[in-house]
Amino acid sequence: MNLIFLGPPGAGKGTQAQRICWEYSITQLSTGDLLRAHISKGTNLGKEAEGYINSGNLVPDELIIALIKEELLLPQYKSGYLLDGFPRTVPQAIALDKLLEELQQSIDLVLVLEVPDEDIVERLTARRTCPTCGKVYHLVFNPPLSEGRCDLDGSELFLRKDDNEETVTKRLKVYKEQTMPIINYYQQKDLVQTINGVGRLEQIYKNIKNILKNLKK
Repeated sequence: MNLIFLGPPGAGKGTQAQRICWEYSITQLSTGDLLRAHISKGTNLGKEAEGYINSGNLVPDELIIALIKEELLLPQYKSGYLLDGFPRTVPQAIALDKLLEELQQSIDLVLVLEVPDEDIVERLTARRTCPTCGKVYHLVFNPPLSEGRCDLDGSELFLRKDDNEETVTKRLKVYKEQTMPIINYYQQKDLVQTINGVGRLEQIYKNIKNILKNLKK
């Protein structure tokens, strides 16, 4: 089972992706994590990517595809995978199709987690982070035991710069501009299934499972 998982920042995609991968024994492939791993290990591809990043440029699609190709040849991906953070543009989706055709693979389903903008803004602007241990709290859904203080080490929690309302609104705008064309691209291939991302985590995951049970493993 090979999946692509799309959703706006703060939609809860990461939590659901972990559960999907655990229950269906597939591997999550995050291009961000993949880039960091190659840079940390000092691989040839990592060094090349780091050069672009250090000069303030985007890593070219060709290099991302090369990283993904190398990764998908590893044995842990034989039973399936969930692509997280890729593709981000239609040219990337087209390049991914060409790669998968070369590897004699294909995407079985594109899951799109939908959450209204106002809910996203409310979720992200209520997040607070511990500067010491990195633990993230939510003032509504997961508040600290002591107001403004981390449960683990007592550090004063702070609001990350990218969690303020102006930045969150900009991130949502970018997501829509980049992602809507990708959704349309995969809709033409009849691969898209949307899930309502508002509500209890268990119910959202149950809705995802109802979609996945019809897929061949």
